[in-house]
Amino acid sequence: MRNDDFADRRKRKSSSVTFKNTDEIRYTSSSDISIFPPSSTSLDDEFTTIEDTTKTFKQFQYKAGMLNLISKKYESLDYDKMENDVLVNAEEREGYKYFVHKNIMQWVVFLLTGILTAAIASTVDIAIVEVCKVKYYLLDPYLNDNDIGFNKPLFLWMFLNVIPILIGSLMVTYFEPIASGSGIPLVKCYLNGIDLPRILALKTLFVKATGLVCSIAGGVASGKEGPMIHVGACVANLVSKGRMKFCNREIHMFRYFRDDQERRDFVSAGAASGVSAAFGASVGGVLFSLEEGASFWNQNLTWRIFFGSVVSTFTVNLILSAYYGAAGDLTHPSLINMGKFTFTYQISEIPIFALIGSIGGVFGALWNHSNYKLSVFRFKFFKKKWMKVTEACFVSALTAAISFTMAYFTKQCRPITEGHTIYTPRAFCEDANEYNLIARMWLQTPQASVQRLLHDPADEYPLIDLAIFTLAYFFLSCITFGLSTSNGIFVPSLLTGAAWGRMISTIFIMIFPDYKNRVDTGKYALIGAAAHLGGLVRMTISLTVIIMETSDNISFSLPIIITLISAKWTGDFFNEGIYAIQIRLKKAPFLPFDPPPMTHNIYATEVMNNNVVGFRSVETVDFLYETLEKTEHNGFPVLELENPEDDLKYGKIVGLILRDQILLILKKKWFSHNMHLWAGTVTMNIFRDEYLHKYRIEDIELTFEEKAEYSVDFRPFLNHSPYTLLSTASLPKMFRLFRALGLRHLPIVNDSNEVVGMVTRKDLAKFRVYIKKGRMKLHQYIITED
Repeated sequence: MRNDDFADRRKRKSSSVTFKNTDEIRYTSSSDISIFPPSSTSLDDEFTTIEDTTKTFKQFQYKAGMLNLISKKYESLDYDKMENDVLVNAEEREGYKYFVHKNIMQWVVFLLTGILTAAIASTVDIAIVEVCKVKYYLLDPYLNDNDIGFNKPLFLWMFLNVIPILIGSLMVTYFEPIASGSGIPLVKCYLNGIDLPRILALKTLFVKATGLVCSIAGGVASGKEGPMIHVGACVANLVSKGRMKFCNREIHMFRYFRDDQERRDFVSAGAASGVSAAFGASVGGVLFSLEEGASFWNQNLTWRIFFGSVVSTFTVNLILSAYYGAAGDLTHPSLINMGKFTFTYQISEIPIFALIGSIGGVFGALWNHSNYKLSVFRFKFFKKKWMKVTEACFVSALTAAISFTMAYFTKQCRPITEGHTIYTPRAFCEDANEYNLIARMWLQTPQASVQRLLHDPADEYPLIDLAIFTLAYFFLSCITFGLSTSNGIFVPSLLTGAAWGRMISTIFIMIFPDYKNRVDTGKYALIGAAAHLGGLVRMTISLTVIIMETSDNISFSLPIIITLISAKWTGDFFNEGIYAIQIRLKKAPFLPFDPPPMTHNIYATEVMNNNVVGFRSVETVDFLYETLEKTEHNGFPVLELENPEDDLKYGKIVGLILRDQILLILKKKWFSHNMHLWAGTVTMNIFRDEYLHKYRIEDIELTFEEKAEYSVDFRPFLNHSPYTLLSTASLPKMFRLFRALGLRHLPIVNDSNEVVGMVTRKDLAKFRVYIKKGRMKLHQYIITED
């Protein structure tokens, strides 16, 4: 079908959508989809603005920070192999032995990733325990002396909380801001194909791990399990590079992995190893990487990632068992251990589990919305670095104040018996052989509190104290997530859910006292923990397996998955998961798994960018240098002209050349006139060694003679068979091709094979479907310069 026939067919459509320069939009006749203009503010409260500074974009005003924006600063990764003559010659020269050697080295990288991730996770856990011991040692005399009063222990508690938080926040804010938060949204963006500078650097890894110790020791509502995923991704990236800048060392055997596709697979394994180290869930780690992380998957990758996850779990078990004096017994398989459960369930309880899941979905949606509004507030008012550090210290002090106040006024004293945690503070109890239950909940690490809520006797916690603790921890976890510190949300969510899940079982026993012996409070605490965490992150399969492996009860899989599905469906009715919201706040061009529904009437001509710059197969150095100076394009179609005098716009595509390749050619001065000198020396190893060097046009030094007289022959370097699509292609077809193959550039051609446009990640990511309260809206995001 020719273009004129295609245009006639498009005109005949009764319910079409026409985008004219992305400014004018005609509404569809479909009753369940609304398409808003870019300047619309009717996308519910979540599309309000973050900052009050206005800018002008395509003749309308908007405020920086709106959630319907995509930042132009994000670049994509090249997951598609550059099939050029250099690659073909390398394969012929290296032969089969190269692939065998590369396959062995891949297994070595996965092995090292699992070991090093587990070693760092164990070190972080041991450091937290040791720092907390010092903290408890200093605080203990003041809490056990009932005559000392209220003020001194309160201010000491606040001081001991603020000091580590201050150190951690200073490191994150001033040394590596990208290490803040859990890091899971960043890892998801990277695996989706978005190039985020420094997210996997050695400095980021150090600040992340050290800041995590400070956050947990600071007593805030934070967990170390989520950030371990970011740590594992950093480890995988650093190992696969095979280069250590700080000591100027290089492992040449790993040079085969210096491309975006190989790094993506290793980072997927690193994320899975982080989950395995945190939860001792090898299968759960693989499923997490598949469900929440990796955008690209294959069978071989599954087996290798599972191998790395098993190695990570085993290494953590080995190190922590030795630390706790049980070397060789392997009794500590993870950083968090919910303990073993032996309870069962009845068919009549399944509707109750679904109801608890729905409650978790409501709480999760409320938490996500509250945290989003708080993020809006932070963007508006906490712009300076010292303000972010001050806020983190204030939240730490507030956490200590709330904790101490609850412990002081409740005074829930219990006798000290065997099996209790190491620290059982007396904290205003009259009897020296008793400890304060509430003080213990706040002073011990969050994962220890989760374990106690799951296994303590049914009558251990009064209902009113559980209610107060749930509200307090819900509030504190919400204001903590998003601070300029390294923190996670997994364990705080489990702790909050375990508290209100146990509270539900307590209420049930009060209403139906005859069923007291048949209601297991630990079981409902576990269901509540799963429901609350699922309501926040909206994970299903991987979270089910993680909880099953952590609780060591595979027979409880059906109640858990029913709970998580109910939590997800209920939460999705109100808003998105917390990680999706965080990605939108960063204005990242994230591509979901599926294209927007009912968009087959949007065509390539309406999506593509018409501002395409192309080159001839042999191009002058002066034109190349000038073009790279004036444009920011990262991919250029190489065109063939029937008449050398014709305009480049009418050339037929014969290949694709990348900006990085052109810069390297100019840097190495591989010109046409001296091809006999360098043609035999250009190998894949040069491109692999230069992979880590991101040259800019300012780094290229050329003489006037070189610019004026020399030329570059692209034919040995260009991709001779890039993926292309006709201008009649629909949005879903472009989306699936782009998403499945990890493309960075997709040239659009007419029926004469002439390039008429270029589609990139941002062009597709700007079409988003927003589903809320049963309503579906197709929205076109704005691509901004910021």
